[in-house]
Amino acid sequence: MHPLSPLSPQPTLSFPTLPHIRATADRLAGKVLHTPVWRWQTGVIEEAFAGAGEVWLKLELFQKTGTFKLRGALNCIEALTAAERTRGVVAVSAGNHAVAVAYTARLAGCSATVVMPRHASPARMTACRELGANVVLMPDVHQAFARGEAIARYEGRSMLHPYEGPLTALGTATIGLELMAQVPGLDAVVVPIGGGGLCAGIAAAVKQIDPACAVYGVEPFGADAMFRSFQSGNTERLDRVDTVADSLGAPQTLPYSLAVCRRFVDEVVRVTDDEICVAMLDLFRDAKLVAEPAAAVATAALLGPLRERLAGKRVALVVCGSNIDAEGFARLLGRGAGVREREQAARGAALVASA
Repeated sequence: MHPLSPLSPQPTLSFPTLPHIRATADRLAGKVLHTPVWRWQTGVIEEAFAGAGEVWLKLELFQKTGTFKLRGALNCIEALTAAERTRGVVAVSAGNHAVAVAYTARLAGCSATVVMPRHASPARMTACRELGANVVLMPDVHQAFARGEAIARYEGRSMLHPYEGPLTALGTATIGLELMAQVPGLDAVVVPIGGGGLCAGIAAAVKQIDPACAVYGVEPFGADAMFRSFQSGNTERLDRVDTVADSLGAPQTLPYSLAVCRRFVDEVVRVTDDEICVAMLDLFRDAKLVAEPAAAVATAALLGPLRERLAGKRVALVVCGSNIDAEGFARLLGRGAGVREREQAARGAALVASA
């Protein structure tokens, strides 16, 4: 068994080190895209910060499969032995990780089963099937994980976890490595959190390159296991996940990703679903991006709980994915527009009352 195989009983790395991150980037070169950055200088950013500071978007939504998940999935599947590939892989996901696993399994020539909650995006289910994966649907994310673990046990498939383990973190860390080279001198990086694999990897790279650069993780209030874990110091399990950002709906934190986040992440903040929908609208209007809800949470945090702290700073926001169907995207943009209109009406009424 490869020392970093997903089936290894214990991780052999305490955290992703820079030499290991750079080696991973070299290994994945040509197989994943080196995604661009874009400086946001218009619309809501100009209004909010009046030209002070800089806001950069790390456009990981342009990655193959439409999401950052490819980096971790590919790094995991390449570590499998020939025997493990013959038995195939299984993954549990609301969609993005499932699509990435289906894609990488096809590249590796092995079979894939992906277990998804029934509420997952139909577009993501279709993408998995078109890539040759067997899709199993379960009533919710908790039952999906239980079914995935059972399939791994009884069929001998390797579980490619969506956010836990050193291989996944090393894959996502390559995003941080790219970003720090693309935008030197950052004051802060803001990263979405589902289970923590993305944030753990990026934070490990950022902090080891520039310890003075702050890293903030962001979760929806309805899926805030990492926030609760930072409060308690322990892994936490949610009784219920309820957020429009379905790809951030991890039901619990797990030891490895939590430990890396606690080592390298300065703070975890939360945003509401309304704030997420408004941020989707802002990204669409100003940057012309079709960002899924998870990809808008960093923007929501910058314009919400982190606004005063990051005003005038050189900040990067990780825009992590774009796997959303047109109907769902339009519905959430409409919700965001409604929230924005109510906010503007309330401000107008306040001005009239104070005149």
